[in-house]
Amino acid sequence: MTTGKQASEGEAVAPMAAGVALQAMRRRVRLSRLVALTAIAAGPVALGVAITPASTAVQAATPAKPATVRTAGAADPAGYAQLFVSSWLRSSADDPTSAQARLAQSMARGVDLRDPAAGAQAKPEFVAVVRSAQRGDGTWSVTVAAQFAGGSVRYYAVPVAADRSGTSFAVTGAPGVVAGPARAKVPASAYRVSVPEGDLSSAVGEFLAAYLTGAGEVDRYLAPGVRMLAVSPAPYRTVTVQQVLAAEEAAAAGQVPGDGTTVRVLAQVEARGEDGRWPLGYELVLRARSGRWEVAALESGASQTGGRS
Repeated sequence: MTTGKQASEGEAVAPMAAGVALQAMRRRVRLSRLVALTAIAAGPVALGVAITPASTAVQAATPAKPATVRTAGAADPAGYAQLFVSSWLRSSADDPTSAQARLAQSMARGVDLRDPAAGAQAKPEFVAVVRSAQRGDGTWSVTVAAQFAGGSVRYYAVPVAADRSGTSFAVTGAPGVVAGPARAKVPASAYRVSVPEGDLSSAVGEFLAAYLTGAGEVDRYLAPGVRMLAVSPAPYRTVTVQQVLAAEEAAAAGQVPGDGTTVRVLAQVEARGEDGRWPLGYELVLRARSGRWEVAALESGASQTGGRS
């Protein structure tokens, strides 16, 4: 190709490129006008957004704050000790490869397996933690009760170590057979007022019947705003109130007191079902409204001083 021909072609390309750029510029101008007109129709706020330069519309993403991970403090290794005692009592030195023996040895390195004599006490039927005490930094003593056939119970003190995060445990020595916990003195009951047959005892009996037998709706016996579900499936056919004791003298009044009067009661009932007769106790809070007693709370399991759980 000659130099003159190349020059003519270059001269032809330059106007063509300029024309393409001019057309693109015109399209951008028309698009900007269209956006501005649309923004004017939408209102001043939209107009302000429309004329904002594109360079200012792009903002740097705000760095996300690192998540705060909180680790628990000194975790109680009671469950770990319970599992160890259960596997240790179910294993034997005569069969160190059994699943229970391997589990016990993995939880307590260096602790020997027991070697029961022929005809010795059978394996435990039930194992439960009765006490857990932290002795020092990362060291615990957990007392575990094991119940055997015939009702006999034996208690074992298990030394356990825990790491700082509370996620790793190890039994550090052989369990020791110890005496069981002493019987605590029962505090005086807050329920000392005998409630006679009447509106209050009837309200208690009807509520518990609905709660335990499905006879009627529980909601009709509840104070406004209280929500409670009946036991399902209903475990009993009948519920009979044996005794109602109260913490307040107002519960023994012959008539329902004024609205808002609140009393706490302990109801002893007899429930009967297909599996026999059951003596049960329930702590309740009742509130007077419109001449009737309504259940405001079911507090079974609260302290004997009558405080709320």
